[in-house]
Amino acid sequence: MHFMKLTKIITLFLITACAVDNEEPYDLIISNVTLIDGTGKEAVKNTSIYIRGNQIAAINSEKVKQTANVIDGTDRYLVPGFFDCHVHTSTFKEDFPRLLHYGVTTIFVPGGSTCSDEYYAQMRIMGAQDSVPSPRVFHTSQHFTMEGRHPVKTYASSNWVEGETVFFLRDTAQIAALVRKVSQSPIKGIKLTLEDGPAPPFVERMPQEFVNKVADEARKAGTEVFAHVSDNIELAMALEAGIQNIIHYTGVDIDWEKDQELIASINQGELSWVTTLMIDKGFLYALHPEWMEIPEIAEIYDSEEIEKLKNPVNIRKAKEFLDFLINDYGIKDPTLENIISPQVSDIKRLYESEVNMVLGTDTGNDFIFPGYSLHEEMQLLELGGMDPLDIIKMGTLNASRMLKVSDRLGSIEEGKIADMVLLDKNPLESIQNTLSINTVIKNGKIQKRLN
Repeated sequence: MHFMKLTKIITLFLITACAVDNEEPYDLIISNVTLIDGTGKEAVKNTSIYIRGNQIAAINSEKVKQTANVIDGTDRYLVPGFFDCHVHTSTFKEDFPRLLHYGVTTIFVPGGSTCSDEYYAQMRIMGAQDSVPSPRVFHTSQHFTMEGRHPVKTYASSNWVEGETVFFLRDTAQIAALVRKVSQSPIKGIKLTLEDGPAPPFVERMPQEFVNKVADEARKAGTEVFAHVSDNIELAMALEAGIQNIIHYTGVDIDWEKDQELIASINQGELSWVTTLMIDKGFLYALHPEWMEIPEIAEIYDSEEIEKLKNPVNIRKAKEFLDFLINDYGIKDPTLENIISPQVSDIKRLYESEVNMVLGTDTGNDFIFPGYSLHEEMQLLELGGMDPLDIIKMGTLNASRMLKVSDRLGSIEEGKIADMVLLDKNPLESIQNTLSINTVIKNGKIQKRLN
C-alpha cells in the first residue's frame, strides 16, 4: 500500500518536473530590474518582466531560470514607452527613427499642413511595423477651422488644401455631414482649431455656435473633439461646448481665486489636457545656443539645426517673444524658470485635482526636436516643481487614457503590450535620467536606435 502511494507521488513529481522543463521559453526577459510601471506606484526593485510575443506575460521577483533572450536589469530602471501627444511632422520617415531613439514609442498627431488621408495612412503603416524604427501612430482628423484663420493664416503654406489637409467651416449647416465623413476614418477625434493664434498678429476666434455644433455632432457620431486653445477665453469656449480634450496648456493662466467659474467647468468633466511647455522654450532657443551642446542632442541633430540658432530672423523672433512676455504677461525677468514655473504650478494643481494631464511637445515647430524634446518637456515640469513619478505617469498611462488605449498601452502590467524603455540611471532621482537610455522595446521587440 505504501509502495503504491510512493510510486504515485514519484510519478506526479516527474510529470510536474517535465512540465516545468518543457514550458515554452519567453521571447524576452528583463531580469532583476527596478520597475517604474507608469501607474504612479512607487518603484519596485529586483523585478523580472517576462515577454511572450508582443505582450507582458508575467511580472514577478522569482529567480530567472531561462538563459537565452535575457537582459540583465541589475542596477537599471524600466519605464513604459513614452507618449508624445502633440506631434506634427512633414518628414515622418526622418522623424520616426529619432522619436524611437529617445524612447517615444507612441505619438499622437493632431493634424498639420501635410496631413491628408493618404499621408496619415503612410504614417500608420510605418508605425505598425517593426523593421524600421517607428513609434505607433494615433491621430485626429484634419483641422476644422475657418478661412483666413489659425493655423492657415498664421502658418501660411501651399500644403493647406481645403478638403484634403484642412476643412473650412463656413456655416453650421455643413458641420453634421463633415463630422460624419471624418468619423469614418481611423481617427481618435476631430481637431478643432478655435483659437486666435499663439502670438501677435492675432486672427479672429471661431464663433461659439460653431464650436458647440462640432462638439454636439461629434457626440452623435461617437467620436471625440481635441480643441486647440491658447488662452482662458478659448478654454472656456471649449468647456462650454463640453469638449474634454485640450491639446495645449501654454497661454492659459488660471487665477485660482478669481476664476471660480472656469475652475468649476474644468472640474465637472473628465478633462485630458496636453502640456506643450516646449512652445515657450522653443521660442527662446535662438538666444541659448548652449542648449544644443549637450551630447544627447548633438549626437543626433546635425549642424543644420545649430545654424538655425545663428539665423538673425530667429534671434529677432526670440527677442520679440521676450518683449511680449514682459509687456503682455508682466514677467519682468523672463528667464526660462520664471516663464515656466507659474505654468507648472497650475499644471501640478490640476494634476492633483485629478485632471488627466498629458505630455506633449508640439513637435514640428523650430527647436522642438522629435523625441529629444519630450525629455525637455519632462525637465521643464521638474524645473517647475513636479515629482518625477508624476511626470512619468503623465507621459505614459495618462496619455494612453486620453487616447482610450489604456487597456493595452501606457503601463507595464501583465497582459499589456510590451512597450518599454530600459534606463541606466534612476529617473526618480532626476528626470534628466530619462535620457540614459540603454534599450528601447516596442511591441515586445528590441528596437534599433540611431548611432
